Amino acid sequence: MADTKEPRSTDEIEADLASSRDRLARTVDELAFRASPAEIKRRQMAKVDAKKAELLGQVDDKVRDEQGDIRLDLVAYALGAVAGVSFVLGLARRVFYRG
Repeated sequence: MADTKEPRSTDEIEADLASSRDRLARTVDELAFRASPAEIKRRQMAKVDAKKAELLGQVDDKVRDEQGDIRLDLVAYALGAVAGVSFVLGLARRVFYRG
């Protein structure tokens, strides 16, 4: 079968090449922007900030009650743990540094 398309004019071919060149230039500019160190840093910092906000929200949900007050039972556990560790370290110091 014979091709029934009419041959394109030089102006049409040049216009197609110009539009292809413009698309390629925009693509290269976009890739250069995405690969720039400043943009990579910005994207990574946004990820870190989002993760930090998520973790802080989870911690806040755990340490606060329904009214938004800090759970005092957790504070008591933490203070007990600090006192216990301090006591053990004091005993260890006494045992190892007898003079």
